[in-house]
Amino acid sequence: MASALTVFHQFFESCVGSWDSERTYHYLSEGAIERSHTDFQVQPLTAEQKIKVMIDNAFKVSDRMEICPGFHLVFHTISEAGVTKDQSLNLAFVPNDETVNSETVLEGAYLRDKAYEEERPIVSDFRFDARTRELLMTTRYTRVISVDSITLINPQMRIRRIFNYLRPPEGQPLDKLALVGFGVEQKSTGTI
Repeated sequence: MASALTVFHQFFESCVGSWDSERTYHYLSEGAIERSHTDFQVQPLTAEQKIKVMIDNAFKVSDRMEICPGFHLVFHTISEAGVTKDQSLNLAFVPNDETVNSETVLEGAYLRDKAYEEERPIVSDFRFDARTRELLMTTRYTRVISVDSITLINPQMRIRRIFNYLRPPEGQPLDKLALVGFGVEQKSTGTI
């Protein structure tokens, strides 16, 4: 059986390229539903770019860079109301030493040079399940905690799920959803 780290790298190799995403967002506090279309372009980071993402986040640079996948992500989103958002960012995943030899689950830190909700470098947590090929990312923003899931169905299709919880007091459970998003992402041949 392949290790979780091996499956994790296969997951990331499948993510390189162009993707089209159709999403639906449910804004629970406002009672609104919004649909959007996003074009993604995903390219691997070099070791030097990964080091920069780590330094930007004041994170200890890994001495095993080859096990840390990273991407340069560019996307263009347009909502059904005509609102657009363009963003470009670099991200890197640093597996924990404790889970790097696991056959089923890999955990670690997910670093970005720019966060989605707040324009600043940010360190989040990730958990990858090699059995289901689901990448779960948890980010603690100032006002919300975002739990984002990408499940690789096959190299051409991913399912996306986003839960944004209102940030509870420290030590309290996540139980107040502000936003729920669902998406189907398919590989495309286009570029942004």
